[in-house]
Amino acid sequence: MAFVIKTDIPDPDAQAFTFTAQKTMYGGKHIAKGDTVFLFASENEGGHGLVAVGIVESVEAIARQHCVDRQTPRVSINVRRTALATQPLGRAQLRPFNDWDDGKPETELNFKLYRQATNKIVGISEQATVLLDGFFVENAAKTKR
Repeated sequence: MAFVIKTDIPDPDAQAFTFTAQKTMYGGKHIAKGDTVFLFASENEGGHGLVAVGIVESVEAIARQHCVDRQTPRVSINVRRTALATQPLGRAQLRPFNDWDDGKPETELNFKLYRQATNKIVGISEQATVLLDGFFVENAAKTKR
């Protein structure tokens, strides 16, 4: 399974990333070492959407606080970048895909990433993975994964 993280990414050109205590939704809590993760620089943080793809090097689940009833599971991950995006893909490009029942991978991404403005890690379908792979130099991401 592949994942997407939408968060603050101050330096998209970095070779490695550390994301601490990130919220997980839509299966994001199942992220594991060796998984593919597509990195979206959050527009709420001044980013522009899809910037890179990488491999998860490590995952650490964050313990829940006992005093809080409803908590979104959180994880910290380290990611090694394998390729930079060659085309834009963000809120503006995904906004037209808002028929939540149409089954399109663009709609899945719009729903999971932008329906709620929060930064998060989400699991994505094989169709969405194939779509996102197309935003990288041909076979570059596949070769390095």
